[in-house]
Amino acid sequence: MTELLDTVPASALAVYAHPDDADVACGGTLSRWAAEGCAVHLVVCTDGGKGTRDPAADPKEVAARRADELAEAAACSGLAGHHVLGHHDGELAHDTSLIGELVYWIRRLRPEVALGHDPTAVFFGQEYFNHRDHRTAGWAFLDALAPAAALPHYFPDAGPPHQVREALLSGTLCPDVWVDVSTSIERKVAAVECHRSQFSVEADERTGARNGPGGAARGTGWAGETVHRRAAEEGRRVGVRSAEGFRRLRLGA
Repeated sequence: MTELLDTVPASALAVYAHPDDADVACGGTLSRWAAEGCAVHLVVCTDGGKGTRDPAADPKEVAARRADELAEAAACSGLAGHHVLGHHDGELAHDTSLIGELVYWIRRLRPEVALGHDPTAVFFGQEYFNHRDHRTAGWAFLDALAPAAALPHYFPDAGPPHQVREALLSGTLCPDVWVDVSTSIERKVAAVECHRSQFSVEADERTGARNGPGGAARGTGWAGETVHRRAAEEGRRVGVRSAEGFRRLRLGA
């Protein structure tokens, strides 16, 4: 059974591992909601400094470049704010420290809806398995949402408790709801193209990186072609031109 989500929340928080992840995974949804009045914030867990295969690259310089790309992408999407926790790539730990950081942002921003990685999605055919940081960020995100952020004795210094109404998990093998992004797909393309260190022809030659779920074939015109194609594939499942699919978790009223 398929369901198309038409209601736009008043506030939303996206929590993703790397600077480009949210734009690739759910950029159409975030930019559509922002354009329709939702206060959308993004928390990025890592600085992205190891996102290169160039042995001569300085991770601090890579992280600085990716921070600039992230800010440009956030402006393209109309986000109300974006926040970088600054952990190093590959060093995220599913522990109370990371959960506590996420609880702080959930309680500070008090979103109705939260979006993040589906940590249960591991193997995607024979070509890709889900990045460790995605899985770690996804589990910490879920633990922060419930029960921690909603109960006062978890991380009492993080602020008053807040119950998120529902979570939408992207990069999932089990989508059960979709968002129509037909009106925002071009803004998603523009936001993804801001991450030039990851998705340019030069980056493709430098990194030799494989495509991930919701990612794209890299090279000239990859965003306009592949983002549209994958959004169209999801759209056909629910009878719209372009869509993004999620696994929904109902967390509270």
